[in-house]
Amino acid sequence: MKKTLIPLGLFIVLVVFLAIGLTRDPSQVPSPLIGKAAPIFTAPRLHDASQQFSSKDMLGKVWLLNVWASWCVACRQEHPILMEFAKTKTVPLIGLDYKDQMADGLKWLARFGDPYDLSVTDRDGRIGIDFGVYGVPETFVIDKAGMIRHKQIGPVTEEALRDTILPLIQELQK
Repeated sequence: MKKTLIPLGLFIVLVVFLAIGLTRDPSQVPSPLIGKAAPIFTAPRLHDASQQFSSKDMLGKVWLLNVWASWCVACRQEHPILMEFAKTKTVPLIGLDYKDQMADGLKWLARFGDPYDLSVTDRDGRIGIDFGVYGVPETFVIDKAGMIRHKQIGPVTEEALRDTILPLIQELQK
């Protein structure tokens, strides 16, 4: 009798864990980098590979790092929102073209518009790996000291911008 109860008990525990997992929002995966220093990187600019951008250049500023790619379907979903946000000039918006060909990234921006103050290329994905990127798009709010304060997994929505990102930016700019 005890031998038949053990598999049943294990099955019930497994079902409980599965049920809990299904109630979680996959866009709310906690990042271990929140509250830690953003990885320092230097990368070629997308529009002119002979020029480099360093994340050190942003020290003393609150800024957004938006990880995107021309092959990313969800990036098209957030792009109009980023285009409108860029018009506000609230904070610098830096694009990280992730695992993409430079020509494809440039063509994509020419077609859909360029909301970024500047974009850099991360062809091999190393910068994305350092930031713990799960997939594109992802957006990071980085404070004046270079600390990651928020990670938006998936497309930036109007709600996320209004309810989470903008209030955080306003707080960090004080």
